[in-house]
Amino acid sequence: MAEARKVAFLTASEGVERVELTEPWAAVEGAGHTAELLSPDGGTVKLFNHLDAAEEKSADGKVAEASVQDYDALVLPGGVANPDALRMDSDAVAFVRDFVASGKPVAAICHAAWTLVEADQVRGKRVASWPSLQTDIRNAGGEWVDEEVVVDGNLISSRNPDDLPAFNRELLSALGDQA
Repeated sequence: MAEARKVAFLTASEGVERVELTEPWAAVEGAGHTAELLSPDGGTVKLFNHLDAAEEKSADGKVAEASVQDYDALVLPGGVANPDALRMDSDAVAFVRDFVASGKPVAAICHAAWTLVEADQVRGKRVASWPSLQTDIRNAGGEWVDEEVVVDGNLISSRNPDDLPAFNRELLSALGDQA
């Protein structure tokens, strides 16, 4: 087993696709790492099964008070409303920009690539996402690809919840765990 790592999960306060948070979270903790949930207001995060409310999870902290240096990786779950709200939060966008610039792993699934686009972090990169984001990614200088999981530098990206096994495998690999 790799040395225990600390992984930040960044979401808005609502509209988070439940499985895109809970399954990578379980994979991270199952491998012996620590997961922490950050959000803009640090309060409760509302998870959804597509458009249906599912459950709530308390955030561990506010993104404005978080430091990239405190984490070994960043996970950006999807859901349509979640990254749309995050890309309007300057602290969240700055955190994502700084995290990608740090060279540490950043894993984004489904609509989460919108936050990478807003942070200007897809330029020159191959990125998988939900298909409706392909024009946004291309307009931001990235190459949109329709693949289960894409690793380009320190960016890990996937299209949708069906890709979670491959997404989690690459996330854990980036943390130093054996596949």
